Amino acid sequence: MTDHTRFAGHGVLVTGAARGIGAAVVRRLAEEGGRILVTDRDLPEAERTAASMRRQGLAVEALACDIGDRDSVEAAVGHAVAAFGSLDVLVNCAAHCTPDAPLFEDGADETWALDLDVTLTGTYRCCRAALPHLAASGRGAIVSIGSVNGMQDFGNHAYSAAKAGLGSLTRTLAGHAGTRGVRANLVVPGTVRTSAWEGREDELDALRPFYPLGRVGEPEDIAAAVAFLASRDAAWITGTTLVVDGGLTAVNTGFHTVVRHPGAGRAEPSGEPAP
Repeated sequence: MTDHTRFAGHGVLVTGAARGIGAAVVRRLAEEGGRILVTDRDLPEAERTAASMRRQGLAVEALACDIGDRDSVEAAVGHAVAAFGSLDVLVNCAAHCTPDAPLFEDGADETWALDLDVTLTGTYRCCRAALPHLAASGRGAIVSIGSVNGMQDFGNHAYSAAKAGLGSLTRTLAGHAGTRGVRANLVVPGTVRTSAWEGREDELDALRPFYPLGRVGEPEDIAAAVAFLASRDAAWITGTTLVVDGGLTAVNTGFHTVVRHPGAGRAEPSGEPAP
């Protein structure tokens, strides 16, 4: 059951929040009492998202923000502080992912730089602008959204490198900001059903067998993890990476499929130790 009070009185800024995981985070934190600023480069979609939630009685408003631009980020942080009286939680969802070139050596400097600038440096810009206000609130929390791409090779080289960098940035923030009363943590999703997969439902179905829990993720799965780490329930947790991937990176399901008897669910007996 959702706790409708965990974020009562909290001012929250969420980037990349017009749709998908970001929008689910906004809804979850608003349902728990938070006042949320939905920020996104796509202002019309952000406004539609905010308006639909306001019709349900949630305290949500929208603002255009390009995390690739320092002035835009600082304006969004300033708006949140002015609108809510404080900034207590920052959730970094915004990212950019460019499809890989056919060969690694065909990748362009420009696309590599874009993915890193938005996904990693953009998150840095947001944390830098928000940190003084998070420290002033006395209960500040930063939660960033990583990816299993930052842990293993699932393609998208530049995006993956940027997501891996968020782990280091989170640990750096935890050490620096902890003395100022601000916690910083990272949520690492596996495959999540968002609009990025629209028209590719067959691919999502094909991925199900690789997940020990038998399904891909939903945005609400990630929002629940964010809500926990942003709340006082996680008051003694900082610098951690919480993997929310249905077991994808913990279990090699392809290997198990080969070494098990069909339908038996156990390894083939042999005189050799299991690899």
